[in-house]
Amino acid sequence: MAGLYLEDFTPGMVVRHALRKTITESDNVLFSAMTLNPQPLHIDFDFAEKSEWGRPLVNSLLTLGLMIGISVHETTLGTTVANLGMGETAFPHPLFHGDTIRVETEVKTVRESRSRPDRGIVAFEHRAYNQHEVLVARCLRQAMILKRPD
Repeated sequence: MAGLYLEDFTPGMVVRHALRKTITESDNVLFSAMTLNPQPLHIDFDFAEKSEWGRPLVNSLLTLGLMIGISVHETTLGTTVANLGMGETAFPHPLFHGDTIRVETEVKTVRESRSRPDRGIVAFEHRAYNQHEVLVARCLRQAMILKRPD
C-alpha cells in the first residue's frame, strides 16, 4: 500500500497498523551496539537482574524507531517529504525481550503549507502497545506530506 497524500488525512483518523514485531535479545543488543549505547540495563543480564525490573529492558530508542517505522507503510510511504519534529515522547512501561509491539497512529491536525503549494503538514500521535495491550510508548510527530499530484 502506498502512503497517503495530504488530502487523505483527516483529524481524528486512527490507523491500527497491521505489522507487529516481537523484539528479540539480538534486536536489542545490536541496536544498542550500533548506537554506541553501553547502558547495562539493555545489554548486561547480570546488572539488569539486580534492577527493579529483574531483566534487560529494550532500548527506548529502539522502541521509538519501531513505533514510527511500523506506521510508515500505511501512512507516509513515498509521500513524506521530511520529518519536522518529534515531541512529547513518553515510555510509560518498558518492553522486554520476547514482547510483541503493535502500533496505532492518530491524525491530530492537517494543514496546507504556507510556502509550498504542493504539500502540507500532518501532526501524528503514535502509540505502541505490548501483547498485553499495555501502552509502552507514545510520541507526537509532525511530518511534511505531499499533496496528491494533479
